[in-house]
Amino acid sequence: MNRVSSEVHERVSAAPRLETERLILRSHGADDFPDCTAMWRDPQVVKYTIGKESTPQQTWQRVLAYRGHWSLLGFGYWAIESKSTRRYIGELGFGDFRRDFTPSIDGIPEIGWALATHAHGQGYATEAVRKVVEWGDRHLRGTRTVCIIHRDNAPSIHLAGKFGYSAVLRAATDDEPRVLLARDLPIPGDD
Repeated sequence: MNRVSSEVHERVSAAPRLETERLILRSHGADDFPDCTAMWRDPQVVKYTIGKESTPQQTWQRVLAYRGHWSLLGFGYWAIESKSTRRYIGELGFGDFRRDFTPSIDGIPEIGWALATHAHGQGYATEAVRKVVEWGDRHLRGTRTVCIIHRDNAPSIHLAGKFGYSAVLRAATDDEPRVLLARDLPIPGDD
């Protein structure tokens, strides 16, 4: 798998604000911490993501890492806010988490998303992922992006497929229940 180019990226300190019909995608702020903590403590959210509830300290570190991605790499995560309620409903974006994963995906932007349970089943994930994939197609350098999804998380595998992600590696054991999916980035000038 090809890595993100080493070309200098535009230095940014925060996520650019993006909007869809119903959502605002923006940088995480300290005010998001209570809702973010509640989401990462919800057994339905963590079942197929991190596998266990996150402590408040781990959630705070996650938020700091999201903000740090933008400063260091020029991409990162957005907080998802409902336009109608102005409520935090989840997060998504691209990361480089230096995972202990074979094959290595270090240097390849990894898309991920998580929505609070109250926001499930309303099409918000599709709307947000569409916007972020479009942003990635315009701004990421390299040849592909990846995502890692638990093999039993059919809704997320289906969602990834809507945007061109396909499985490149399926884990063979119950000890490793993840599927690695990849999507080629468009070649500049092939619009």
